Amino acid sequence: MRPYGWRRALLAGMAALLTANSDAPPVDYAAERAAIGRYQDADQRLQNVGWQLARGNIAFCPRVIPAIGLQLQDMASYGAPAIARVALGLTGDFAVQTAARGSPAAQSGAFTRNREIIGLAGFDPNQWPAGEKMDWQRLVWAHDHVDAMLAEHAGIAVTFADGEEARLTPVEVCATRFELMGAGGKAVADGNRVVIGIDFPAFAYPEEDVFAALVAHELAHNFLEHDAWLDRNGRSRRHVRRTEREADRLIPWLLANAGYDPQAGVTFMTRWGSRHDAGWLMLRNHDGWDERAEFIAAELPQIADLMAREGRADWRARFRREIDPAKGLAAGPRE
Repeated sequence: MRPYGWRRALLAGMAALLTANSDAPPVDYAAERAAIGRYQDADQRLQNVGWQLARGNIAFCPRVIPAIGLQLQDMASYGAPAIARVALGLTGDFAVQTAARGSPAAQSGAFTRNREIIGLAGFDPNQWPAGEKMDWQRLVWAHDHVDAMLAEHAGIAVTFADGEEARLTPVEVCATRFELMGAGGKAVADGNRVVIGIDFPAFAYPEEDVFAALVAHELAHNFLEHDAWLDRNGRSRRHVRRTEREADRLIPWLLANAGYDPQAGVTFMTRWGSRHDAGWLMLRNHDGWDERAEFIAAELPQIADLMAREGRADWRARFRREIDPAKGLAAGPRE
């Protein structure tokens, strides 16, 4: 997958929210704001859960980075930037998208949704060149710039359009970005990001820990470095199936360390799988949903014991691998 290819699809989906036509009736800006708000609500839920999982597992993930939990938005990425600016009451292009619950950005109280931004450590991202519409590259640059400042200077100053400034000190999180795709119902992980389509059924689940199980499955792929392993060993059906099984089994470990109910992994797989697993089952890149739920449930006694004795579920040391990270397949049942 080309880096940030999913972001192009994400923004193409978002463009459907804001399109302009000279022959169309006057724009209903209230409806546009509501449409953007629904997207932001879903993104907020994803960022909240992602942050909690990434913070809760920092003792075990392969790489940690400094982070503040801030997601930006850029009007240039919409299909009709002028409409987006008016709908959100902005004069420029950059504003707050989300501040993950419990993050430095959220705890500061300064990063309210749609608050306009004109400075990131002295650089005004609005001055960077952009295309006329659906230009996703500036948003990537902005997030990369924030990450670089946090790594190099252990903090960042963000300037708002009203002249106020917020200075944030980061905390460590596991190194994965979480992105909401504006259309589609897929969930993928590419080693650096977890990308979930806004139409994935789990967004309708009211329980946060059950939704978190979906995010934990994709995050497990990144933590266990499956994408790189498959690049080295080939993406045969057998290899993919083993990595999927491993990601399933790690779900309750990640949930437990983040303060979620590890049983929610079984609940998610049963609820989602019994309604939506037919396509996956036909491909046989995954086990059947009932088998997947059983594999997850089999991890629960060990996790409960570790949490009772040690207060954490050390999956780096205690989790049984389905693959050999350095070579090929680990010993296990025949496919």
